Amino acid sequence: MPYIYKILPTLVRLARMLKKVAVIALPGVAVFELGVMCELFGYDRTAEGLPAYDFFLCAPGGVPVRTEAGFAISPDHDLAPVDDADLVAIVPYDTALEPPTEVLHALRRAHDRGAWVMSVCTGAFALGAAGLLDDRRCTTHWRHTDRLAAAFPAAKVDPNVLYVADGNILTSAGTAASVDAGLHLIRQEHGSAVATMVARRMVVPPHREGGQAQFIETPVMPIECETLQPVLAHVLETLDQAHTVETMADLAHMAPRTFARKFRSETGATPHDWLIGQRLLFARRLLEDSDLGVDSIASRAGFGSAATLRHHFAHRLSTTPQAYRGTFKSHSA
Repeated sequence: MPYIYKILPTLVRLARMLKKVAVIALPGVAVFELGVMCELFGYDRTAEGLPAYDFFLCAPGGVPVRTEAGFAISPDHDLAPVDDADLVAIVPYDTALEPPTEVLHALRRAHDRGAWVMSVCTGAFALGAAGLLDDRRCTTHWRHTDRLAAAFPAAKVDPNVLYVADGNILTSAGTAASVDAGLHLIRQEHGSAVATMVARRMVVPPHREGGQAQFIETPVMPIECETLQPVLAHVLETLDQAHTVETMADLAHMAPRTFARKFRSETGATPHDWLIGQRLLFARRLLEDSDLGVDSIASRAGFGSAATLRHHFAHRLSTTPQAYRGTFKSHSA
């Protein structure tokens, strides 16, 4: 896609201020995420000097929609408000169902005329079905990023971010990340002061550090390698020691190149990436479940120094060890 065509909707959108918001609800709509959109854009805060939005909850045909929680909601509008809304958002829905054609057409028209088009969590699958994620960075809940990438190979799916804006397409990760994405949009349209005031009113931070990589579950998996299981088990038992491709190859009685090829074929990762991942996993567990200092944790996990541990946390988790501990430390530790 030529660059000028990619940024043209953004230039058009910047010529006006966000005023009208249309949220599309489909069968299986997620209640929390819908509530976030209502809280961000459907609540009148003009008495506090904050912007007001014309808010419309829409559904194809304007018919009642059953939520994922089992009860039904009754949107007041069909898709008509979508055609002149400044923000069109689609919240999570039952992705086992194909989005109605009229919804896909409405999303495309919104994008083409320069409106913000936003998806929350698995709402990204509707944007993908509309062709709006092709050649764009995007995200969804970390549990569904692989499925989104497989369904729409032309999309540039980033599993690590809380949200990403590419042109006038804004996609967010799961659940609470909808708050982050919405505040980002308000910040872009009205400035940081307004976004901070809205965040304070919602009792949430105006900006969260890091991405969703820090929230991805990384349980310790049983080692089931055909020939390298003893080597991997030994390394996991001695993570505090120095390990390299060469030392691991010696344990396997292989040449380093042979070992590296065998390792990748049996684990799907390079020896270096696997080792860093295991060290990070162990460090995360210590940050969650112990009172050890960062220097001590870095040593026990085999990073050698706190600086090296911080480097890998920033690179792979987009956060710091201290911030991670503040978020995830067990109260019983």
